[in-house]
Amino acid sequence: MQLTAPATRSTRPTGIRDTDGMAVASFVLGLLGLLVLNVFLGPIAIALASVALWRGTARRGRALLGLGLGVADLLVLVAFMATDNTMSWSL
Repeated sequence: MQLTAPATRSTRPTGIRDTDGMAVASFVLGLLGLLVLNVFLGPIAIALASVALWRGTARRGRALLGLGLGVADLLVLVAFMATDNTMSWSL
């Protein structure tokens, strides 16, 4: 009698799904960071995208967009700080 493993929904390893989630999260946080809390969300988006790219995500484009948006968040913050001479900005 041969024992078989129970059927699973996904055949992809957990690590790959985690890196895909990191890539999507970096994109969403980078996009959201353009509007609010860019001093926090920008570095988080950069870190998540970097880890996802380092681990070899299948969503490489999404991770690169998250990386670019995270950098853009910090550039927007610097531009508004130079204009207002404050640590934050508002519209």
